Amino acid sequence: MKRGWITWNQSELPRAAFDARVHEARRCLAGQDLPALAVYTDIWRSNRVRHFSNFMPYWNRALLVIPREDKPLLLCGLSPRVYPWIKSVTILEDLLPSPNLAQRLLQLGAERGWSRIGALDFTQFQFDLYTSLAAGPIPIVDVSLPLAPDEWEISMYRRAAQMAREGIAEELPGAVGRTDHEFTGRLERKFRRAGAEDLIILLTNGKTPPAPARGETLEPAFSVSLALEYRGHWIKLVRNRVGHASGLPPDAYTETLSGPYPYELGAGSLFAARWESEHDGRRLFYGDTYRQTPAGAELL
Repeated sequence: MKRGWITWNQSELPRAAFDARVHEARRCLAGQDLPALAVYTDIWRSNRVRHFSNFMPYWNRALLVIPREDKPLLLCGLSPRVYPWIKSVTILEDLLPSPNLAQRLLQLGAERGWSRIGALDFTQFQFDLYTSLAAGPIPIVDVSLPLAPDEWEISMYRRAAQMAREGIAEELPGAVGRTDHEFTGRLERKFRRAGAEDLIILLTNGKTPPAPARGETLEPAFSVSLALEYRGHWIKLVRNRVGHASGLPPDAYTETLSGPYPYELGAGSLFAARWESEHDGRRLFYGDTYRQTPAGAELL
């Protein structure tokens, strides 16, 4: 199972945030004279549907459908036994069992008299779903929405980044001499208890790039790379035990954390950057999560 326990804390992320996002989607639909928008999600591509509904799948795939004149609904490949949980952590009230997503979407469109259906980033749907919908009786219109993170989303990313920085800062000083397995376990326990739903932890003693723990004893120049998911919001952080760091260099490797695939860095994007330096013949790695602003990169 990829994620841990998923809940919805409405004091952190209120329903008003999703109402505003759905309203913006409907405004775009009206501008293109489309009756509904379909948004794809699976375990690896959950950003878009999470943004509109707070739904994040543990497994399988689904389509969020946002009608222009009605409440959103989910075409869901999951078993109905998880529907009460989905309703408890999302804005969704209507969930339609849909083992065949393309067939169910086209059936829904026919039932509601939709002559066309918008699909967010349609060309990036999974191949079987794309080809079935493209060959269907209702035209599918590729829709691209400028979904820059709003203040609610930014606050969630900041919460995740704060959690990661504080946890690493607490564990890093006492890590030298421990095995990488033990250090990974300590981080796992700390962040899971703090509410992280998923973690990827990589380490290195400076002879190789960061990699999964393999039973090595951590040395004074070790680095740790952490990808952490909190309420569906991913951040990435890289620290080294020596403490060497510099400002964000122009040649740092970057990847957008808030956008669709393929990752593209644009105005308002939240992105991770990482880079390396050398110390006493060892490779030191460093990185953090930033927000792209008109003035440049801003540490989240």
